[in-house]
Amino acid sequence: MSSTTDLPAPGRQSPGSERPTGIDRVLAAIERLGNALPNPIILFTGLFVILAVISTALALADVTVTVPGTDETKAVTGLFTGEGMRWLTENLVTNFATFPPIAAVLLMIMAVGVAEKAGLLETVMRATLARAPRAVLPYLVALIACQAHMISDVAAIVLPPLAAVVFKSAGRHPVAGLIGGFACVGAGYAAGFTIGSLDALYIGITQQAAAVLPAAQGLDLHLLVNYYFTAASSLVLGLLGGFLISRVLEPRLGTYDPSTAAEDESEQQDLTLTPVQRRGLLLTALVVVLYAGAVLSLWLPEGAPLRGEGGALVPSPLLTGIVPVLFGAFLLAGLTYGFTVKALSGSEGVVTAMSDSVRNMAGYIVLMFVAAQVIALFNWSNVGILLAVKAAAGLDSIGLTGFWALVAFVLLAACLNLFIVSGSALWSLVGPVFVPAFMLLGMSPALSQAAFRIGDSATGIITPMNPYVFLLLALLRRYEPDARLGTLIARLSIFTVPFLVVWLAILGIFYGFDLPLGPGAHIGLK
Repeated sequence: MSSTTDLPAPGRQSPGSERPTGIDRVLAAIERLGNALPNPIILFTGLFVILAVISTALALADVTVTVPGTDETKAVTGLFTGEGMRWLTENLVTNFATFPPIAAVLLMIMAVGVAEKAGLLETVMRATLARAPRAVLPYLVALIACQAHMISDVAAIVLPPLAAVVFKSAGRHPVAGLIGGFACVGAGYAAGFTIGSLDALYIGITQQAAAVLPAAQGLDLHLLVNYYFTAASSLVLGLLGGFLISRVLEPRLGTYDPSTAAEDESEQQDLTLTPVQRRGLLLTALVVVLYAGAVLSLWLPEGAPLRGEGGALVPSPLLTGIVPVLFGAFLLAGLTYGFTVKALSGSEGVVTAMSDSVRNMAGYIVLMFVAAQVIALFNWSNVGILLAVKAAAGLDSIGLTGFWALVAFVLLAACLNLFIVSGSALWSLVGPVFVPAFMLLGMSPALSQAAFRIGDSATGIITPMNPYVFLLLALLRRYEPDARLGTLIARLSIFTVPFLVVWLAILGIFYGFDLPLGPGAHIGLK
């Protein structure tokens, strides 16, 4: 396999190659703009300083803001004042320690890390794909890929090469499986009827962003507020992705000629499961079913302890506490499979798997420390409310309200995603403004979060800022040694616009028919 360090930069030509094409020039421009952006941690540090200066200037100018629909007037408070310095000194640690995404994401990562280390996640994908009929294979790959956020970025590394091997063994073009699998992992990343750390990350930031308005007090924001929307989206996008792989991408690849592949491509990967792996999957499925039954028995019956106030199913402690419930499910599954196949060596192996998973999140933790300060300053200074009110008024003045305001927001997020590929960084950046802005237009935080999922996913596969694109190019060169980045991006772009349009259409159906986005999560503020 080629090393990613050997890959030519986007828009640059190797000696003797043809002149740059239009897409090469566009990619080169995106690369230059993206490289001009600082590291997200530095970006948010700069944003904190700018916000501190602006809040102080507005406070000195005695700027106030009135929340529409209330008689409450709030004065903007500045950080570089005596009051601001006291607030920062007393709350710097608290802002970080109480930032909702931190604990939930790390908890999920620890449990998923055990399942990954045990080999459960990859084995499940192997078992699902290995015996799939040839005609169904593209749709199955796309459907599985649209659940990928459950195992985080690992899916972008594991699924595409596995899909390529399965395609080849079925007599189909391996590059179609490789590129199609990667495209559906990325463009449908925030969809899925599975739950993972991404959901915990999103809802934590959404909760903080919505808290600036009094209307957020009566809202039940939990991990599953987008579940109906993402589950439906993953099924539709899975069918769409399978169609694009089978009917659009693969026919354009021509007939696969193994003789043109790199030497190491001839090494075949055995997809069959061993008897121990099959026994491990069976025992794991049994344990998970028993666990789910136990949880449901604590929620569904009358008087069950996990029912909500007045015996309500929604809202209820089960939904607000879904993170520890999912933690238990992933941990039990990983332990059962790992010990059955002997992939985990006692308690030390489990602790190591958890520790390694958290260690890999070090950059995320630092980013969340800075992002927590920015969002806290947005809330405390009332600059967040001021921007939200101005944004809502601006959208209303140009006639962008209702669903069309959501479309504009999705397109903005999709454009920003070309340069800021971190979903946590991007949502931390735009959430504190647009969540309350849309609330002032009568839309729920769950709806804003659902719209952001679309923009945060669809364009990530076609930007040179995505490091996994270069990994995919290295994998592609196993089959096409002369493959170039421009060609790869052109093939991936087949998926971007259809996913964006169809996913927006799904959101439009939920919006138009006022369908709940998740348990207890409505389109409007109810």
